[in-house]
Amino acid sequence: MKKILFLAIIAVIALVAYGALMFYDNTFPFGRMRETPAVRPYEEPLLIMEAGIVPFGGGEATYRAAEGRKIKSPLQKIDANVLEQGERGYFTYCAQCHGKYYDGNGTVGQSFAPLPGDLRSKKVQALSEGVIFKEISYGIPGGRQPPLATTITIEDRWKIIAYIKSMGIRE
Repeated sequence: MKKILFLAIIAVIALVAYGALMFYDNTFPFGRMRETPAVRPYEEPLLIMEAGIVPFGGGEATYRAAEGRKIKSPLQKIDANVLEQGERGYFTYCAQCHGKYYDGNGTVGQSFAPLPGDLRSKKVQALSEGVIFKEISYGIPGGRQPPLATTITIEDRWKIIAYIKSMGIRE
């Protein structure tokens, strides 16, 4: 008899809790998971995309397909602001490997064999902007430069390149 009474009390408590939960879901504006659009996407009309929004040329695909030496920087003016933004980008994305002195002795780069390239060397400074852009963006085949096209925006890559080129050859 005690067992049946105990089970009945548990059932009543469960029903009251369920009723309270349903009251909460149906009454308050901040519902639970069943109220999200992810569960009921068919209730909202789909947005119609305007004509001309999807680009058919330019962008990342153009850079990937082009030869590095034929790519030119789109930056019209290389001023102090562009170089400052390039420096910030360098220290955000590149300094871990290439180091704060641009010599390949960054914290991460020290573990590489061979070390990352010295960005102020004659070899790197002689490269065209487009070649450097492609190496930063899509990596160096057989090298340790990771592809950063999905990490750094196109504009920021060009600013970093402008900053690297502005340093000149190490003396």
